[in-house]
Amino acid sequence: MSVDLSAAQARRIALVAQGFRDPRHTTPTMRTFDRTIARTGVLQIDSVNVLQRAHYMPLFSRMGPYDVALLHRASEQAPRRIVEYWAHVAAYMPVDLWPYMRHRMEGYRQRGHAWTQQKASARLVDSLMAEIRAEGAKTSRELDDGLPRLKLNWGWNWSETKRALEYLFISGQLAVARRNAQFERVYDLPERVIPASVLHRPVPTPHESRVELIRRAARSHGVATTRCLRDYYRLQHERAEHPRATALALEELVEEGELLAASVRGWARPAYVHRDAVLPRKVGARALLSPFDPLVWERERTERLFDFHYRIEIYVPEAKRRFGYYVLPFLLGDRIVARVDLKADRRAGVLMAKAAYAEPGAPSETAAELAAELSELALWLDLDGIEVSPVGDLAVALSAETRLLGG
Repeated sequence: MSVDLSAAQARRIALVAQGFRDPRHTTPTMRTFDRTIARTGVLQIDSVNVLQRAHYMPLFSRMGPYDVALLHRASEQAPRRIVEYWAHVAAYMPVDLWPYMRHRMEGYRQRGHAWTQQKASARLVDSLMAEIRAEGAKTSRELDDGLPRLKLNWGWNWSETKRALEYLFISGQLAVARRNAQFERVYDLPERVIPASVLHRPVPTPHESRVELIRRAARSHGVATTRCLRDYYRLQHERAEHPRATALALEELVEEGELLAASVRGWARPAYVHRDAVLPRKVGARALLSPFDPLVWERERTERLFDFHYRIEIYVPEAKRRFGYYVLPFLLGDRIVARVDLKADRRAGVLMAKAAYAEPGAPSETAAELAAELSELALWLDLDGIEVSPVGDLAVALSAETRLLGG
């Protein structure tokens, strides 16, 4: 038996699975936070801060203006709800996923990682572990032994200490206790970060871990192809992972009735629907989506769901950019109807819309709804106004609507 879906039905299922039908609370609480994390599964972390760091934005997109202390409390204070690891890329994940990442950690422990120059030297590793064990959580700068730095990874200057710490982190020998004000990782022993009830659980087999990660990916996607299910927790990047291993996990989930085979009209590949997926008649969402939002981070899936071609242009030379440096899609109802290049000018206290473009078929209320969402975003970012540059076919209308709102 296979579920037959239109592209519009698949889109609405995906939006509900990601939390875009959940009501926004007047004052989001930790319960709201927990509900949202249960939907997204992970929050991707990125250092770009031209608007707001990546891990804060998906929460705003779903919860509305919230106190970012909720995320800090969930990730830094015992008992932790979320913890940082390479679950997608660098990301916050529910702390109970730690055991299911142990096989991934062990793989990195055995072979190292290209970014850390494979394995760190045993002598340096022992020294760093001993110092953290004795003195508590530390940043790389606090532990730096002053060895020459190398320009690696888009110009990041990583010392020998930093690369060793990253090896220890990715291999699970250290955990991240928090990020400091400079956005540096603060490393500590896992037993001082991960709740004992989670840390000492039996280690699942690679197959058990794969099944659990695909199960969670399916819940967060609602409907997805095999490729998307593998990508959500980056199973394809594990050396031991291959398509047959994924197929066995999918077969088990289908046999248990948790996943249903599906076909989506217009999709070239077969798909799966999670048994708890909800298909509403309509979705009344309104949200700005970070480039790192799980709804749009897999660009091929974004194009299939929304007929929306999206590429981040941060690394594109300015003269060659089509839409701008930090462009956010604007979701209205169940469609992406516009995109806007945003920057938070914190010194001037202004949210800058450097360019704004409507998508084909965007409804007449697009500018007004986008202006209202920008107003909420500016308030959340503690900015006093909105400044719209005359770039893009939506800019004039957006500027007029922001003036009506007092922006």
